[in-house]
Amino acid sequence: MTRPAALRSALAGLSAAVLALGVAELLAGLVPGVPSPVVAIGAAVIELQPPGAKDFVVALFGQNDKLALEALIVGVVGAVGAALGIVARRRPDAARAGVVAMASLAVAAALWALRANLLLTLGAGAITALVGVQALDRLRSLAAPVPDDPADAGRRRLLATATLTGLVGVVAGTLGRSMLAGRAQAQDQAAIAIPPSIEPANPIPPGAALDVPGITPLVVPNDQFYRIDTALIVPSVDLGSWRLTIRGMVDREVVLTFEELVDLPLIERYVTIACVSNEVGGDLVGNAKWTGVRLTDVLGMAGVRPGATQVVPRSVDGWTAGFPTAWVTEQERDALVAVEMNDEPLPVEHGFPARLIVPGLYGYVSATKWLSDIELTTLEAFDAYWVPRGWAKEAPILTQSRIDTPRGTGRVLPTGRVPVAGVAWAPERGIRAVEVSVDDGPWQPARLGAAISDQTWVQWRFDWDATPGPHRLAVRATDGTGEVQTAFRTPPAPDGARGHHSVQVVVG
Repeated sequence: MTRPAALRSALAGLSAAVLALGVAELLAGLVPGVPSPVVAIGAAVIELQPPGAKDFVVALFGQNDKLALEALIVGVVGAVGAALGIVARRRPDAARAGVVAMASLAVAAALWALRANLLLTLGAGAITALVGVQALDRLRSLAAPVPDDPADAGRRRLLATATLTGLVGVVAGTLGRSMLAGRAQAQDQAAIAIPPSIEPANPIPPGAALDVPGITPLVVPNDQFYRIDTALIVPSVDLGSWRLTIRGMVDREVVLTFEELVDLPLIERYVTIACVSNEVGGDLVGNAKWTGVRLTDVLGMAGVRPGATQVVPRSVDGWTAGFPTAWVTEQERDALVAVEMNDEPLPVEHGFPARLIVPGLYGYVSATKWLSDIELTTLEAFDAYWVPRGWAKEAPILTQSRIDTPRGTGRVLPTGRVPVAGVAWAPERGIRAVEVSVDDGPWQPARLGAAISDQTWVQWRFDWDATPGPHRLAVRATDGTGEVQTAFRTPPAPDGARGHHSVQVVVG
């Protein structure tokens, strides 16, 4: 096969694949219960990832990890489609079989990873395969040379048809994905009125928020709050049919509707939560005001049996966390089944209609979004989602601090007094002190903002007399128990990153 002929065949296969994928995504948007093939394959990839993969991917892409995975899936589908287009020139039956195999793979992924509806998934898979085969056959015929037909005319027909086919696929896929996202957002916006809390959060004390340009806000707005989870598309939860079930090693199983949940006493708390994948100096940490029902109140309704040593919360999509029962029952920790975030119903991206907020624990063992089930069991009986994938079973948040400003961005700082500022956190223990070192010199005390509580981070500021030249700034924190943040660097896996955050700056 000549190079131009191969390129024409590859274009035919690529366009057919784009159309089939777009139609499949449109079906997912149009018909509730039909799974998105991109989401299904992505979920399967996440389920099968080896230990350490999460750490690597989050370190590489941060909060764009899901976008990167979806782009990779779409790219692979396009590449396979192009390859099948080349195969179709000589072996059309084999190429058709390849299209069917791709659709079957998406079906299998949806049934296994998403527990999707069998009939809807099979029906959507059949339509996808049919569209792909028909498009490939049509474009293959245009790619083949026609006797007595000028070559330029044939190329123009193929290019025009392939472009139109691919464009239809892109539009269909974009529309389908938009409909899926809109469906979830519609549930978020349809949240019922939530009664006022009986115990408002303590007011933010004077001096808690430091006036330093570039410092992270003391309370992070909802639309700026970090998001790390395994959901490629946030679940669409029907508030009318949603239930929270408390079961397992309990005296009685309890099932609550949303209305019944919010009729329980609501309290407000400022709590800082963090992702275990956060690198030293990273931004996968945030502080917000959460409103919800005490987890102990919900557990008390069911009656926790002696010997129940682990709380296992589950999301509507099957994701699980797990933490010691004693963490919330033997200490005065206000773990919450949260229904509001910063005085608004939970945004769908952050767990609408309910999620868990457990002070002092990394999110992967506690902060379950789209909460649907709480099981009481033992620590030995069950390993939550991330534990078999190489992460620690118990994961208290480590003491950490971060320099927000200045950052080594290439900007030359002026000589003289320069504010060095950032945040430090050790939820449950609080922050006693923050210190800054310049050029590996002695540690010097920074000024702390007033703490909202031991469950939240604090802002800090150090006024540095900057001299010309390159400099290295480092920060460390001391928590409320007197333990000083270690300088020993570790990666996030298996139980959180350790080490001092430092930045390189230039003063002119």
